[in-house]
Amino acid sequence: METYRAEDFAKAGIAKNFVQDNHSGSVQGTLRGLHYQIRQPQGKMVQVVSGKIFDVAVDLRRSSPFYGQWVGVILSAENKRQLWIPVGFAHGFYVLSEWVDVIYKVTEYYAPEWDRTLLWNDPDIGIAWPLIDGSGLLVSDKDAEGLPLKEAETFD
Repeated sequence: METYRAEDFAKAGIAKNFVQDNHSGSVQGTLRGLHYQIRQPQGKMVQVVSGKIFDVAVDLRRSSPFYGQWVGVILSAENKRQLWIPVGFAHGFYVLSEWVDVIYKVTEYYAPEWDRTLLWNDPDIGIAWPLIDGSGLLVSDKDAEGLPLKEAETFD
């Protein structure tokens, strides 16, 4: 299966120079995010190579008519869909399968000093996470301590 071809991505409006690939593995019930870098922001092309996630992007561009709004899609090894997360968006996902392997290409190198976390359950954003009953929710301390949109650093 071909998962990346620069000319096809460019035709779809994603003519980007990807500089790094990242791989994340997680168990069911894990919620990661919502992450972004306030400087050296990253565009991300996300795909699942095994398992299934609910993948989310939140618009953090104050100049956007969609500021503070979110979109979520199911990505799985079976549906082979990918989600483009543009610069200026926070990104997170929730693991629906027993195990998942997520791979994502990024347009800028990781810079931990600029890493920020938006609160995953901020009621002002209102993400409808499809949490699985009976599956314990696994959220890292970093993600549990994310800032609500009203307090978060955002983009112009």
